[in-house]
Amino acid sequence: MKKTMTVLCVAALIGAAQPLLAAPPAPGDPIGAVYHINEVDKARGLLANVRNHLRDDPTTRIVVVANGGGIDWLLKDAVDKGGLPFAPALDELSAAGVQFKVCRNTLAARRLGDDAVAAQVGVVQAGVGEIARLQARQGYVYIKP
Repeated sequence: MKKTMTVLCVAALIGAAQPLLAAPPAPGDPIGAVYHINEVDKARGLLANVRNHLRDDPTTRIVVVANGGGIDWLLKDAVDKGGLPFAPALDELSAAGVQFKVCRNTLAARRLGDDAVAAQVGVVQAGVGEIARLQARQGYVYIKP
């Protein structure tokens, strides 16, 4: 009996520790998509994907989360390999409702403060934590260009 109660107590604790999962969106509700980027070389492709996504469904709620090497294009005055600035694309997509978020852990590892990111970009403590929260608690789908 004692062994059975211990197993039941542990099972109850494990079950209680599980996060609440979001219900799938109802038909007609906007879809949420979290785009994850951790490589700066994927930035222009990601921007094209986001534009295409919004063209297909302008109601989609999109959050771009960057960590590791993927934050470089979201820093102030960032330019691509050809010298083209990213700011115009950030302005355009922010105006369309896209949110951009950078990992504070990555900033700290590089000895950068929150003020190093472009004006259109927010900062979250952990990029991977934000992705997990958006998926598990808000029902966002994960996209990795």
